[in-house]
Amino acid sequence: MEGIPAIPHQRTDPEGAPAPSARSRFSVLGPIRAWRGTEALASGSPQQRALLAALLLRDGRTATAPELIDAIWGEDPPPQALATIRTYASRLRKILDPGTLVSESGGYAIRLGTVAALDLGVARSLAADAEAARGSGDRSMARTLLGRALDLWEGEPLAGVPGPYAETERTRLAEWRLQLLETRLDLDLEVGNHAEAVSELTALTAAHPLRERLRELLMLALYRSGRQAEALAVYADTRRLLADELGVDPRPELAALQQRILRADTELAQVSEAAPAAAGAPVRPAQLPATVPDFTGRTAFVEELSEVLAHAEGQVMAVSALAGIGGVGKTTLAVHVAHAARPHFPDGQLYVDLQGTDPRPAEPVAVLGSFLRALGTPDTAIPDSAAERAALYRSTLDGRRVLVLLDNARDAAQVRPLLPGTAGCAALVTSRVRMAGLAGAHLVDLDVMSPDEALQLFTRIVGEERVRAERQAALDVVGACGFLPLAIRIAASRLAARRTWTVSVLAAKLADERRRLDELQAGDLAVKATFELGYGQLEPAQQRAFRLLGLPDGPDISLAAAAAVLDLPEHTAEDLLEALVDCSLLESAAPGRYRFHDLVRLYARACAERDEQPAERDAALSRLLDFYLATAAGVYALERPGDRLVAHLAKTSYPGLEFTDRHPALDWLYTEANPLLACVRQAVARTDGASAADQLRRAVDLLWAAKDLVESGANSKQYESAAVSLREAAQASGDPHAEGRARTTLTSVHLVTGRFAEADEEARQATLLARAAGDPLPSCWAPNDRGIIALYEGRHEDGERYLLEAIRNFRADGNNVGEASALCNLSRIHAALGRLPSAIELAEQGIAIYDRMGLTLRLANGRYALGTVLVQAGRIREALDQLTEALSLFHDNRQPLWEGITHYRIAETHLTAGRATLAASHAEQAIALRVMGGEWRRACVVMVLGRALYRMGQIDRARACWMDAEAVFAQLGSAELAEVRALLASEVAA
Repeated sequence: MEGIPAIPHQRTDPEGAPAPSARSRFSVLGPIRAWRGTEALASGSPQQRALLAALLLRDGRTATAPELIDAIWGEDPPPQALATIRTYASRLRKILDPGTLVSESGGYAIRLGTVAALDLGVARSLAADAEAARGSGDRSMARTLLGRALDLWEGEPLAGVPGPYAETERTRLAEWRLQLLETRLDLDLEVGNHAEAVSELTALTAAHPLRERLRELLMLALYRSGRQAEALAVYADTRRLLADELGVDPRPELAALQQRILRADTELAQVSEAAPAAAGAPVRPAQLPATVPDFTGRTAFVEELSEVLAHAEGQVMAVSALAGIGGVGKTTLAVHVAHAARPHFPDGQLYVDLQGTDPRPAEPVAVLGSFLRALGTPDTAIPDSAAERAALYRSTLDGRRVLVLLDNARDAAQVRPLLPGTAGCAALVTSRVRMAGLAGAHLVDLDVMSPDEALQLFTRIVGEERVRAERQAALDVVGACGFLPLAIRIAASRLAARRTWTVSVLAAKLADERRRLDELQAGDLAVKATFELGYGQLEPAQQRAFRLLGLPDGPDISLAAAAAVLDLPEHTAEDLLEALVDCSLLESAAPGRYRFHDLVRLYARACAERDEQPAERDAALSRLLDFYLATAAGVYALERPGDRLVAHLAKTSYPGLEFTDRHPALDWLYTEANPLLACVRQAVARTDGASAADQLRRAVDLLWAAKDLVESGANSKQYESAAVSLREAAQASGDPHAEGRARTTLTSVHLVTGRFAEADEEARQATLLARAAGDPLPSCWAPNDRGIIALYEGRHEDGERYLLEAIRNFRADGNNVGEASALCNLSRIHAALGRLPSAIELAEQGIAIYDRMGLTLRLANGRYALGTVLVQAGRIREALDQLTEALSLFHDNRQPLWEGITHYRIAETHLTAGRATLAASHAEQAIALRVMGGEWRRACVVMVLGRALYRMGQIDRARACWMDAEAVFAQLGSAELAEVRALLASEVAA
C-alpha cells in the first residue's frame, strides 16, 4: 500500500524516563479533539487547535517555534506570534496529562505513549497490518483491517483547522484515505464482492471523476457482475472526460482493461501443494497395503494428516482418527497418507484390518500377537493375556519410530490396547464411528469429494477422451453417485469395462433413483452392501429411525421435524439421531440439523419400503406435514396479529413449535424454507388414498402460511414450483377449494416476478373458484392482488373496483390486516388518478391499522405506500422519511425483495429532487441485492440508474443501462418500452 505514512515510534522524554501512560487520546481524522479517558477536553481556539495538530502530526519530533509560526500563519504572522505560541502551549499543557506536551530545544513536542493514543496512528497500524495480511494471502483479514482503518475517518481531516500546514496535511490525509479505499475495493473484487462494490464505486467515480484507478475498478466490478456493456461505457465516459478536461488519453492500464473486456477475457472473471515426501528406504516391518495408483484430490485432508504425523517425534503419541460413511474413502486416504509419511517412521509401519463392521470384529489380543511377531518378538516370548501383550507391545516400541494403521475399527475400546505409548510413534485409525472417546486423538470427519475431485477420479478411470466428449453426462454420473468415491469408482469401472457404452448410457441408468443402488455394483464392490454393514450394526430403534428419516425429501431436517417424523419426544429422537451420526449413517449439518448422503437416503428408503408398512410410512410424512403447517401458522399469526388467515387453515393433528418472539419465529421459517417446500411438493406427489383431499388442502395451506418466503424474494423459484404442482394436483382432483387457494399463492409469485398477465389470470380464476367453494380467503386476497396488477398496468379504474371489492370482503371476514393492505393499495390508485388528498388519507388509515395492531412488517408496506404517494404530491422530504423508515423495517424483517424495491423508489425520489449521485447509489444498492423480483423490476431499476448516470455526465454508461432495459421491456412487451426508447432516441441522449 503505497503512500502509507510511517507509524510513529515511541520515544522517551529528555531525561530518559519512559513516556507517560497515554491516558490522553487525540483525533485528527476529522475535527481536532482530545479526551482524557472518556472525558472530552477543550482544545481551544482554531489557532490553538492548529498548534495541537502541528505537534500531533510530527510523530513525536520537536517542532521549533519558527516552524510552528509558519505552520499556523504562513507568510503573514501576527506581531506577537511567538508569545501567542507560548500562550497556546501553556493552555494545552494545563488540560493534557503531565509529560504529554514537553518543551525542548526552544520548541515543543507531544509525547504519545502508544500508537493507540492518536487515531491516525491507529489507522497507520491497521493499514500496515492489512498490507502484511494481504501479503500472506489472508485477503479477508486485510479487508477487515482496512475497513476498521477507514472507519476512523469522521469527515474532513483537521476540519476547521486554519493555516498552510493544516491545509497541506488535510490534502495528504484525504489522498491517503482514497488510496486505502481503493485498496479495500481492490480486495473486495479479489474475494468476489464485485456486485456490492458497484454502488460504492459509482458514487466515488462521480465524486472523483478524474481518478482513473476508481474507473478501472468500476469497469472490472461491472464486468464481473455480467454488465459488460456498462463496463465499456465507463471507459468511453472516461476517455471523453479526460480529453475534455485534460486533453489526455486514459492511462495504459485502463485501455488494456477495455481490450480484455472486449475480448471477454475469462481471467478477468476469476477471483485469485506440497509435494509428497520422498519414499524412504525399505524398512521393517512394512505392512502398509499398496496405495491406489489413481488417488485423487483430498489435498486439504492429506496436508492436515501429514502435518500431524510429521510432528510425531517429540510427542507422547500422535493419533489421528478418520471417520465417515462407508465408501467415502477412509482407508484409501489413510493408506495414501501413511505411505507419504514413511520417511518420518524409519523403524516400520504396522497395518491391520480390525473388521469393525463384521459380526465378529478382530480381537485386540490377536492383533497384538501379530504386531509383536512383526516387530521381531519370537512366539515363545509372546504372553497369553491381552494386558501383558499390550505392555510388551509398548515396551518393544519404546525408542522406535513406528506408524500403526488401524483400519476399519469398531469403536474406541477396540483401538486403545493397540496404540503405541511412546514418543516418535503414531497411529492412524479409520472407522465409521467417530472416536470421540479416544483421548488426545486428532479427529477427522471425512466427507464426500468435491465435484471437481469426483470428475477427476472418474476421468482417470474411464479415460480423458470419453469424458471430454460427454462432459455434462460425466457430471451427471458423479452427481448421481453423490460424489462418493466408492460409487464413482464402481460406476467408472463398469463404464471402462464396456467399450460399447457411452457416458450418457451410464448416466441414464443412474438417473432412475429406484434402480441406482442396484446399478452401483461391480464384481465384489457394491455400495448397497457397504451400507448394509453399517445398518446391520444398529439397534432396532435406531434402524426404525434410520428408515423413517429417509422418507422426507428435504435437503436436511431439524431435530424438531425429525421428532415429528418419528413420533417421539425431542430428547429421545436426539439420542437416536446422534447415534446414527456416530455410526456415519447420518450427518450433523449444524447443531440440531441432520442430513443423509444422497445414496444413504436411497438405501434408507429401500429399507423403509421393505420393513415398514405403507400406513406407517404415510403416517410419518403426515406428521411432518402437520408439524410444518402448525408451526408456519403460528409464525404467520405472530407476524400478523389479527390476520384471519389462521382461522381458515386446515386443522392439524400433530403440534408444531410455539414462538413468543417474532425474530426466532422468522429465523425458523427461513431456515426451514427448503425442507418445508420439499414437504409441500412431496405431499402433492402422494395424493392417492382416502386422505388425499385432506393432505392436498393441508399442503396448500402450508404454502399460504409460508407466504413470507415468496415475498422475501429469497425462495421464489422453489415456492413457484410447489404452487404450480399444487394447482395441477387440485385441478386433477376436482377440488375448487384447494385450487382457488393454490392459484392465489401462484398469483403472489407472478406479482413478485413482474409477470402481471399471468398473475391477473390466476387471480381471476381464484375468484371464480372461491365463489364456487364459498372460501373467504381467495375472495379477499384475489381482488386485492388484481387491484395491484391493475395499478402496475395503468388500469386505474379497474384497480379501484377490485380494491373496493377486496375491502368489502376483508371487512365481512373481520380481517383488519387485509383491509389495511387494500387501503394502502387503493391509496396508490387514487394518487395515480390525481386524487392526492384522498390517497394520503387512505395510506394513513392503513398505517393506523398496522400501527394499532403492532404489525412491524406490514407497517413497512404501509410506509412504502405513503412514501410513494407523497412523492407524487411533491412532498419530497416527508416521502423520503417514510421510505427510509420502510427500508429499515424491510431490512430488519429480512425482506430483500422489498428492500430492493424501496431502494428503487428512494432512487426515483432523489432523482426527482435533482440528487443524481444519491439516486445512482440507491439504484446500485437495489441491483446489488440481486432479489429484485424478476426482469421487469430489474429493468425499471436499470432505467432509473441510467437517468442518474446521465445527469452525472456518464453518458455512455447511461445509454448502456437504457439498452439493457430496452431489451427486457421488449421481451416482456412492457408499457415502459416506449419510455426507454424515447430516452435512447432523444437528441440529448444521442
